[in-house]
Amino acid sequence: MNEYVGQKISITNIIPKAVNRVKTIFLEFLLLLLKYVGFIPIHTFRKIIYILAGIKIPLDSNIYMGANFFNPSGITIGHDSLIGNGCFLDGRAPLTIGNHSSLASEVMIYNDEHNIHSPGYENSFGQVTIGDYVFIGPRAIILPNITIGNGAVIAAGAVVTKDIPEFEVWGGVPAKKISDRKLKNPNYKLGRAMWFQ
Repeated sequence: MNEYVGQKISITNIIPKAVNRVKTIFLEFLLLLLKYVGFIPIHTFRKIIYILAGIKIPLDSNIYMGANFFNPSGITIGHDSLIGNGCFLDGRAPLTIGNHSSLASEVMIYNDEHNIHSPGYENSFGQVTIGDYVFIGPRAIILPNITIGNGAVIAAGAVVTKDIPEFEVWGGVPAKKISDRKLKNPNYKLGRAMWFQ
């Protein structure tokens, strides 16, 4: 993410390093503001602020209270999707959530992990793509470099470490296939979000 981390300061890298530091501080301040905005109990107001912060979200989708983000400009949410209370969405690499998908409370989606075997403990970024008509249960964790196919279901508390095919139900730590979803041609709408949530 930052090629200047860990380098000694020299004349040739001082300006890029200073610019990068200012950008990082600005992003950290923006994330703090978004954290507080997340507790305002009016969907429309929160959504406007989230859009201004860079999240790509249509007016018919909603993010419930208490959400947290890393790099909101990397997050794209489709139509008629709901993001539950206290979710964590990581946009340091592209995070795409499809149409009519529902994330229950406190789901965590990460696009970055550290290489614990490296002397430099470097970051490793990976895109997360969630298809249409997906349901992710409460407190599930999705790790980097994951694609969740259309219609898939992730059980509560699951830790997803590999791609999940369309219309399969997965659960556990690490998540494994439990069954197939019987509904193969969904066309439902999630509807309006609860007021003051």
